[in-house]
Amino acid sequence: MRYLRKHIELIFWVIALILLFFLPDIDRGTSLCPSQLLGWGKCPGCGIGHAIHDALHFRFRSSIHHHPLGIVAVIIIFIRIKQLIQPLPKQHETQPVQSDPRS
Repeated sequence: MRYLRKHIELIFWVIALILLFFLPDIDRGTSLCPSQLLGWGKCPGCGIGHAIHDALHFRFRSSIHHHPLGIVAVIIIFIRIKQLIQPLPKQHETQPVQSDPRS
């Protein structure tokens, strides 16, 4: 359980990319956008999921068509996953010099 709490962000991003990779191509009209579901129209993030899906499948023209930041989002997510897998080396704190108790 401690491992899950420590690596929750890494687990989230990996699962998100896997789910977006396997997003069905069949029905492009469906959306999980709360704005569209409430009938308010498209929000600024609409299409980003399909854009990421297309970018992961190297369909860059289609990705840009769905959302112009889809490719950028994939790059940023991969960079973040790399950072989470390879954390910065720990810096060793210098320990205070202890005085000799015999003096």
